Amino acid sequence: MAAVADHHPFQAQALLHDVEQVARGGRRLVRRVVLGDGADPRDPPVLAEHRDRALQMVPADVVHIGVDAVGSRLRQQLPDRAAAGPGGADTAGGPLRIAAFRSAALHLLPPALERLRARHPGIEPVVRMVREVGRGTAGEVLDGRADLAVATIGTTPAVEPGLVGGVLLEEEYALVHPAGHPTPRTLPLVDWAENCTSYTRDWWAAQGWIPRATVEAEDDGAVLSMVSRGLGMAIMPGLSLYGAPDGIEITALGADRPTRSIGYLTTPEQARSLAVRALIRELRAERGGAAVSDSRKSD
Repeated sequence: MAAVADHHPFQAQALLHDVEQVARGGRRLVRRVVLGDGADPRDPPVLAEHRDRALQMVPADVVHIGVDAVGSRLRQQLPDRAAAGPGGADTAGGPLRIAAFRSAALHLLPPALERLRARHPGIEPVVRMVREVGRGTAGEVLDGRADLAVATIGTTPAVEPGLVGGVLLEEEYALVHPAGHPTPRTLPLVDWAENCTSYTRDWWAAQGWIPRATVEAEDDGAVLSMVSRGLGMAIMPGLSLYGAPDGIEITALGADRPTRSIGYLTTPEQARSLAVRALIRELRAERGGAAVSDSRKSD
């Protein structure tokens, strides 16, 4: 179906129409269209007609692609249906699926989505929080469950094959500890699992003062809560420190401190859609606005 869209866009538009018509009859029929499972005597005649037309147009070497991924990729490869709005102006509308890890969903996305809805009221953002571990948010795009991911950039591999993207901001890691503690580096370590760069891992391994974690939390919010209650110290990136509770102090880690790059990832096909391009513009407008600024931060 993706190959059809690349070389025969008008056929692809008709194919998408056929698949969507079949989808109204239920997922069982969609699977038969995409996977070529054959006819069913229970199909209404109109659905059978759409199924037969779709099967004739789907290349044999791509029928194995998953239903969700195919639908998302094909829909984004085709010209936006709402590309020509009143007076010929470009418009965008419909659901826009976004995968983001917790701190990005809480602090980076809201102002961008606020501006996006003001400029494009027809766009319906759907945000899903995903742990940034392993394939993380990028995997949501690759598997067809999201149109765009807010992800950590520079991990291994830097960008998953099949995706394109860019860096939105770079932030420092800092030492977070109970306020007023005389020797915070002697405290137990509170940690959580999250993707990071090879430099961050090497830096961490070279720090003899960092102990093994005695508490492993589910996310960075839980880590902050534990530190504020005096249960230990943590090493955290800047975005995780937004809205940090009272009772903590943030200390810089020196000139060789690790940093984290946060960016967006999408597929080349989805990057051409009006809705995705509009969101990327709003995210870029946030560039530089997420640096940590806190009176509790010390050198």
